[in-house]
Amino acid sequence: MSLTLSTFDMATLLDSDEAISEYLSQVLADGDHEELIRALGYVAKARGMAQVATASGLGRESLYKALSPGAKPRFDTVLKVIRALGIDLLALPHAPSNH
Repeated sequence: MSLTLSTFDMATLLDSDEAISEYLSQVLADGDHEELIRALGYVAKARGMAQVATASGLGRESLYKALSPGAKPRFDTVLKVIRALGIDLLALPHAPSNH
């Protein structure tokens, strides 16, 4: 008997605004910029790349390229994608540390 594993696709879990918000909040809290770009790619895939490309004013190929592994998109591109996804970013103070 052989076991077949299916490929994990994070985008399939991002099926609600709440799931997307929780996921991106955790990625932002971790502070890894490459993971943020990857996460935005998953969210864009979940929402529909063509729709996000149109809403952001980017071509679909440009969007894929900007959110691909190892990409270093410009900050204004990241902001366009975030806005196109209907996401608001908040700035909150860090919790006080005991240092």
